[in-house]
Amino acid sequence: MSCLASCCAAATCGLCSSVASGISKRSARLAYCGLFGGSLIVSWILREVAPTLLKKIPWISGSHTYSTEWYQQEAVLRVSLGNFLFFAIFALLMIGVKDQSDRRDSWHHGGWTAKMVIWVILIILMFFLPNSVISIYGTLSKFGAGLFLLVQVIILLDFTHSWNDAWVEKDEQKWYIALLVVSIACYLLAFTFSGILFIWFNPSGNDCGLNIFFIVMTMILAFSFAVLALHPNPSAASEETIIDQIHVTCLMYLCYQENDLKGNQPDKFNLTRVNGSLLPASVIALYCAYVCYTGLSSEPRDYACNGLHNKSQAVSASTLILGMLTTVLSVLYSAVRAGSSTTFLSPPSSPKSGGNKPLLESEDTESGKEKKEAEAKPVSYSYTFFHLIFALASMYSAMLLSGWTSSSESSEMVDVGWTSVWVRICTEWVTALLYVWSLLAPIFFPDREFF
Repeated sequence: MSCLASCCAAATCGLCSSVASGISKRSARLAYCGLFGGSLIVSWILREVAPTLLKKIPWISGSHTYSTEWYQQEAVLRVSLGNFLFFAIFALLMIGVKDQSDRRDSWHHGGWTAKMVIWVILIILMFFLPNSVISIYGTLSKFGAGLFLLVQVIILLDFTHSWNDAWVEKDEQKWYIALLVVSIACYLLAFTFSGILFIWFNPSGNDCGLNIFFIVMTMILAFSFAVLALHPNPSAASEETIIDQIHVTCLMYLCYQENDLKGNQPDKFNLTRVNGSLLPASVIALYCAYVCYTGLSSEPRDYACNGLHNKSQAVSASTLILGMLTTVLSVLYSAVRAGSSTTFLSPPSSPKSGGNKPLLESEDTESGKEKKEAEAKPVSYSYTFFHLIFALASMYSAMLLSGWTSSSESSEMVDVGWTSVWVRICTEWVTALLYVWSLLAPIFFPDREFF
């Protein structure tokens, strides 16, 4: 057996070494995502076996008698803390990295064998910490998870606007029609799904006023998004008739006409006349409906207005899988988008940042600059922000697996309880507020440029 164990350990080390050596600069971000995904799997496995293992560790179990849920939360939080420290340390080390000539650039992209060893050691060391430290981290994780959800919403807004701009820039009739079709489809799905929520979470014979309020508010928000997005900009509305405004709105989604209703040739896309586009509004409306569902499905299983309580295990598993998948995709997209579209996320020397340049430069200065650029190529995204996203995601995943450190539900349930409900609903409302602000900010502050 000892020989077999040694062979397995050697094979595992050899596999890790070969994988680490095959990670290039371009695949480094995906490797970090894989490492984060590995931490989720480890947390999930330890959550299932935690009560048996942790009871045998004297400095964790002590002389107290803890419930199964407590041991599960301890295992999840300790793995999360190790993962958080790994990415937080790298976030601090990468502060101020501006070009690839910096030694720390190689730390970010290389040394994967050492990184895996450090990651494993950090997670193991967390199981030697006293319970009081883990309790403090559990409290802080609630705020970190909320911050990650806020970043997730901002990323969603950035994605929808980028998607809309990419199709608009093609300036072809088929893409305008595609915008209209996708927008209508998203709104139909959002309102249809909201109607289904009435059936699932408003059973007949029960007073479910709170659930009705959540669902109706979601539908009102979806409708208001469309009104605000298509409403003309007040500064432009004063210069046009109602017919002109309707015509411009139609042009945004159908095709470019040679003449408008008055015989004049309008701009193809004068976005100053309207607040926004229907595509981002429809996607945000669909997302809010999904978040409302996740919130309602997190209600306690003994709550009469939770119509899914008879399928608790299936709902719990689907909620966990969807939550984990959303988390991994959000982190992956955050990693890819980090510093790629927003100026403040890019280092000052990055080509994506808005650094000031003199209009006239001497030939000597230009030649010297070319040599310096050849020697030091600027980084394409912020390494610090990149690792910070993973650190916050570690906190969020811990809250997702531990039910936001609430022990009121069965250990078989994941992300269930009133804390989870209100976190989801508040996330939906914050999403709505941020989207509305993205439409109103250019009107309130016309002199400022919003990216």
